[in-house]
Amino acid sequence: MKPAMAETEIVTLGCRLNTFESEVMRGHAHDAGLADAVIVNTCAVTTEAERQARQTIRRLRRERPDATIIVTGCAAQINPERFAEMAEVDRVLGNTEKMDPAFYVRTKGGDEDRIAVSDIMVARDMPHHQIGDFGGRARAFVQVQQGCDHRCTFCIIPFGRGPNRSLPVEQISDQVRGLTEKGFA
Repeated sequence: MKPAMAETEIVTLGCRLNTFESEVMRGHAHDAGLADAVIVNTCAVTTEAERQARQTIRRLRRERPDATIIVTGCAAQINPERFAEMAEVDRVLGNTEKMDPAFYVRTKGGDEDRIAVSDIMVARDMPHHQIGDFGGRARAFVQVQQGCDHRCTFCIIPFGRGPNRSLPVEQISDQVRGLTEKGFA
């Protein structure tokens, strides 16, 4: 009998928005039947955050040598080539691509582009994703907006997240209502 494939593991580094998006990615990977994979959702706020992401990727490859390692998040969005050059990395997804279920279906086949990162500065819409669970957490996070139109001297956020865009208040209210009905604080 063939051993069962390991589930997709999500490693979240960085902000609460990454935590929210990791739950969306978990659902996309599950729905696509992606197995024996690790998705690393990176942060780029500091040089140390990027160093920790690379260190985490190397450790994950040692721990799961046969797993597909997918790197995404702000650090991957800003510098996809740097992550693609790592021998441990199988695929790099941008912040737009990580929220698109089609990219998880394509990851299963192995013949897709190694780097799938679009120009985040052209992002104008923000797809709405309803989350019903938060991986054993007592509190849930709700996405309200992302991106930023300012260009503060030391801030990298606009280059990782793109321009400011928000969800309609009705969608935010529906998400909060659904989560509180399931007992989340």
